[in-house]
Amino acid sequence: MIRIENEDERRLNRAVKRVKEIKSFYKHLLAYVIVNCFLFANMYFENPSQEIFSKFSTYSTAFFWGIGLFFHAVSVFGKNFFLGDDWEEKKINEYMSKDKRSKWE
Repeated sequence: MIRIENEDERRLNRAVKRVKEIKSFYKHLLAYVIVNCFLFANMYFENPSQEIFSKFSTYSTAFFWGIGLFFHAVSVFGKNFFLGDDWEEKKINEYMSKDKRSKWE
């Protein structure tokens, strides 16, 4: 019994840690969006000529922070977070079940 409880506790601790990592990423993403929107709006209203939007320095914060955000996403969701390890199998099963429902039997 003790071994089962310990295993359940370990799984719970891993799940809690994973949720905290995902929450941290979403907070990071929200900060990225808010700060960059503020910076772009500030530049837009302070520069009536709008020439500043043709310079790289305008976008450098978003660009370099975006690189950091990308690596944060990879560390949280793994390197296959776009399609996942079993993405093909899930899609095949999805299309098979959809095909099965659409046929008249």
